[in-house]
Amino acid sequence: MTIDKQIDEVIRREGGYVNHPNDRGGPTNWGITQQVARAYGYAGDMQALPRSAAVNIYKTRYWTGPKFDQVAALCPAIGDELFDTGINMGTGAAGKFLQRALNVLNRGAVDYPDLTVDGNVGPMTLAALKAYMAKRGVAGGEVLRKALDGLQCARYVEIAEASQSQEAFAYGWIANRVGALT
Repeated sequence: MTIDKQIDEVIRREGGYVNHPNDRGGPTNWGITQQVARAYGYAGDMQALPRSAAVNIYKTRYWTGPKFDQVAALCPAIGDELFDTGINMGTGAAGKFLQRALNVLNRGAVDYPDLTVDGNVGPMTLAALKAYMAKRGVAGGEVLRKALDGLQCARYVEIAEASQSQEAFAYGWIANRVGALT
């Protein structure tokens, strides 16, 4: 799926303006929180955030900035998964999920060295993914995606367990985010 189609799907899923009292992100439009919009120079009312501004933020903050575009060049399904997870949980969390999964799938560092789990997708993470895909192929990409979905789902449960106010979102997170790209 192209990044433009992915962004269209995210915006369709996220919808327009919301300001749920329990949402830690506060006022949100097109899935972009006020804090993120401000960081990208938008100073207006969140209800008036242009869709084009949201698209630009998605491409910059959640695709090219964290190098998920480079992940997608090696395995499109994993790039797509990280993009979606990064939007909802932060790109650092998505990067950590990838690094953790690659570490447990490297057969005791036989296939490639263990990675430092820091959330930054850099040359070592990309090299590990490339080695993993060379070893495991398309079927391995699916296994890796399942591992990422499992880590994402577990994190949603942890968030809801830690704060009862977040239980209002748990069902939607799991229903609409985990495995949503399959």
